[in-house]
Amino acid sequence: MGREGLLFTSESVTCGHPDKLCDAISDAIVDACLEVDKNARVAVETMVKTVDDTGHIVLAGEVRLDGNVPDYESIARETAVSIGYTDHNIGLDATSDSQCKVQQFITTQAANIAQGVDRDGAGDQGLMFGYACTETEEYDELKGRFFPLAATLSQRLTRRLKIVRELSSDAEGHLSWVRPDGKSQVTIEYDDSGKPSRIHTVIIAIQHDDRLKDKFGGDEGQELRFVESEIIKHVIKHALPSSLMDKNTKIVVNGTGRFADPGGPKTDAGLTGRKVIVDTYGGMGRHGGGAFSGKDPSKVDRSGAYAARWAAKHVVAAGLADRCEIQLAYVIGVAKPVSIRVETFGTSTIPESEIARRVNRTFDFTPHAIINTLDLLKPIYSPTASGGHFGRTPGVDGPFPWELLKQNILSDLIEG
Repeated sequence: MGREGLLFTSESVTCGHPDKLCDAISDAIVDACLEVDKNARVAVETMVKTVDDTGHIVLAGEVRLDGNVPDYESIARETAVSIGYTDHNIGLDATSDSQCKVQQFITTQAANIAQGVDRDGAGDQGLMFGYACTETEEYDELKGRFFPLAATLSQRLTRRLKIVRELSSDAEGHLSWVRPDGKSQVTIEYDDSGKPSRIHTVIIAIQHDDRLKDKFGGDEGQELRFVESEIIKHVIKHALPSSLMDKNTKIVVNGTGRFADPGGPKTDAGLTGRKVIVDTYGGMGRHGGGAFSGKDPSKVDRSGAYAARWAAKHVVAAGLADRCEIQLAYVIGVAKPVSIRVETFGTSTIPESEIARRVNRTFDFTPHAIINTLDLLKPIYSPTASGGHFGRTPGVDGPFPWELLKQNILSDLIEG
């Protein structure tokens, strides 16, 4: 491989990326429905696109609940506003009835689907993966995540891009010219033993105020150098461990030269569920294909994936393996998974078959048990819509109960 070791890259996108805007609206609707009825059945998709003088938000899906139906249009608008879409020149003005139209195509859940779920069966067929590893555990600021390093760092960058935009105007690090839409990408280099050794490349793309160049007499070259300097100082150096950076780390900010207004839905259409790798393990762990956002926890696409991650994280945290991936598969209307597979990629400290036995004995992967054990019938899903569903800090980033390690479960797995 020449002078470079093995490389692995993961990306993330900001909360204002059009696809994440859609995820946020869909999850805000899930939370609103669960506020009304904890047993609400929700499967809602969102599409956004700004065309000429009008932004469009389209809501479609199925909802069944016992109680007053939430005001879906208001939820969609308020969510977009909270993310920062309050100006048509940026990409969308969700405050304006004339410049932003909301269409609704939400119906009642089909009776046959409801019947199977009401018997505590899975809300659909499908397969899900959970993954955990020790890559984050050598760094104090990342301990406890048990998560792929490239995914962890790319997510930290996009969350930091949101923070610098939302800081008070007099706070150190506030970047008033940063817009909601953006991306990050981190490439990690591994040594011969397979351990992360350094950050090879960092890429940031961030939408900014089109008038920023006016500070430099219209010179776009000076504007880019300013953007690079501020992003490196207030985002990259703040979010990434200095021990992983060196003089050879390549940093690219706005590689096209400019990412100026308009952005967001003006330049790209957004759809719910289109960033499933960003949502999970950055490509290092496999993905079953089902999206999470917009779905209540009876949908095993969501709850099954959370349970698989929870179990895999416990296996690694218990010291039974350095890497663990758990696959679950379900059939609609049936409670127990049709298959459970545990894979440790040759990193286990005991036979893999024994780990599988302990996992099957310790965890109940029926939808009803998952929902009760992880307390999923609460409006806790909006924080998951951006920044990743896994590798988060529970109680700080949001509830994220599937990230909580339980000592009794660790002990059961260790003692066998």
